[in-house]
Amino acid sequence: MASVTDVSRAEDGGTNHAHAPLPPLTNGDHLTQAEFLRRYSAMPDLHNAELVEGVVYTPSPVTHKHHGAPHFALITWLGLYQVHTPGIEGGDNSTLRLDDRNAPQPDSFLVILPTHGGQVRFDADGYIIGAPELVAEVAATSAAIDLNAKKTAYLRNGVREYIVWRVFDRTIDWFVARDGRFDRLSPGEGGRLESRVLPGLWLDPDALIGGDRMSVDRVARQGIATPEHAAFVARLHEHAAKAQS
Repeated sequence: MASVTDVSRAEDGGTNHAHAPLPPLTNGDHLTQAEFLRRYSAMPDLHNAELVEGVVYTPSPVTHKHHGAPHFALITWLGLYQVHTPGIEGGDNSTLRLDDRNAPQPDSFLVILPTHGGQVRFDADGYIIGAPELVAEVAATSAAIDLNAKKTAYLRNGVREYIVWRVFDRTIDWFVARDGRFDRLSPGEGGRLESRVLPGLWLDPDALIGGDRMSVDRVARQGIATPEHAAFVARLHEHAAKAQS
């Protein structure tokens, strides 16, 4: 797999422009993924930029109350599932190389590792190539893009489940890819949401929104304790064993 640097040089006809000045990333720029990553790599002080459907987005600074705290709570919930599910790996604000027009940087995600039968790969620079099984976004001021252009890009590139926590609306949307569209996941017993792709990943959305971390933890552990989760872990182990043989 060619590295980002190799891709950039190929686009430039093989010339090394390492010392040539690069235009900065600007909100609203229309770029290819390779050019976006080339400019992003040259701006080490820029920590959050995305390419969505060919358009650059450089979000404004975020608050703790409306983004930082919900983001941390979301990752805590997903992290518990990772701990109890060997073969699953989580990520936070990692740039995804989806296609030529999309390099989003989601708030969090879960992937099944390639060694365990997952759909992503890793390139020489450490980027994820392809779509995670599950992506989750905290949407305060970003709700418009998260529920429109980014949702479209995720669906087209193979994200199987997509969670959007609309902080100001006090709502969590959980979408499942079916027949070329994202359908809203219907709540189960007690209003909990249960992943269709990652067995045992259970969420009490009202508890997460309301800051009841103990209830979030309790419901998450109930999902991890199910026979469906145990069977899923066994399948992941089987994939890993076959990959090593």
